[in-house]
Amino acid sequence: MSTSTLPGPATPSGPAAPSAANGAAAPARRRRGPSGALWLVLHQNRPAIRSVAILLVLVSALLVAVHVLIQDRIGAMQQTSCDTPGSWEGIDCQVQFGRVELLTRLFTDIVQPAVTVVPVLIGMFLGGPLLAQEYERGTVRLVLTQSVGPRRWLLTRLAVPGATVLVATAVLAALTSWVWWSDIYHGPVAFDPPFQGFTYPVLGLAPVAWSLFGLALGVLVGQLLRRTVAAVLVSGVAVAVAQAVVVAWRPFFWPLVEEEQPYNRMMGGFVKPAGAWLVENGVVRADGTRLMRDQCFEASSACDQAPTSWGQYHPASHLVPIQLVEAGLLLVLTALVVAVVLRRLTRAGV
Repeated sequence: MSTSTLPGPATPSGPAAPSAANGAAAPARRRRGPSGALWLVLHQNRPAIRSVAILLVLVSALLVAVHVLIQDRIGAMQQTSCDTPGSWEGIDCQVQFGRVELLTRLFTDIVQPAVTVVPVLIGMFLGGPLLAQEYERGTVRLVLTQSVGPRRWLLTRLAVPGATVLVATAVLAALTSWVWWSDIYHGPVAFDPPFQGFTYPVLGLAPVAWSLFGLALGVLVGQLLRRTVAAVLVSGVAVAVAQAVVVAWRPFFWPLVEEEQPYNRMMGGFVKPAGAWLVENGVVRADGTRLMRDQCFEASSACDQAPTSWGQYHPASHLVPIQLVEAGLLLVLTALVVAVVLRRLTRAGV
């Protein structure tokens, strides 16, 4: 009888390895990094995270460049004695002033409006599709049958985009606040008080709080509509409407300062402090009766002859407390929206 042999080194004789003797395979290596539901969510959000990171790097580079260029131009103006309004009549000073004004307009006319709509875009393209596409694919019902559990799945599903939005908007808010404070508000060219329409939303806590609320509101809209395209459109409208409502309530987030002063005929009545937000004003007639500014259009002669004017305003120092109140309100609303989404998800058949 002939026997066939395999080429290669002979197997040493001796007792078999424990794994072979027991008929079990060697334990697999543990995978480093996130696993399970977190790995799946990271994989699903990878394109969005990459896009947000690229945009953040580009915008950050733009803001740093704007700051460096403005400070360089301001230094050149100071060296040539062109840093006072009286010197801007000269041609050389006008050229230097124009360069600073161009950079300032880039921030106030382009960057500020773009950052203002960031919460709307987050609600549309991150929040709206987040659950709407899961309902369209039918994966929500599958999740409810798994051992992960709807609560853990939803919180994990929200954690990755939520952390991305939090980090990105915090960096963006820090940079826009820095450029505005150092180059615009204290700059030689622009007059841009903090309560302006496109200024307030890019300062301090406003971009962060509004972006997180926009994400949560978009998720709720997507859960209600269960159609991705509809959720994208409606989420944008819902966040924009919420912004308009809060703008109307914003004057009452902190007590107003009320002041009376002699009627200034050159300035048309009450003169607010620099950088303040004048909410309401009017005149005090000689007999002590008050008229609001709108009433002066009907009785212009009576207002022009009034000895005293009055005004209610928020000074620039109220920016931080107003933003703290608004951010706290938005975070509470965000938590409530997430709670509603979770409750709807855990209901049978949802």
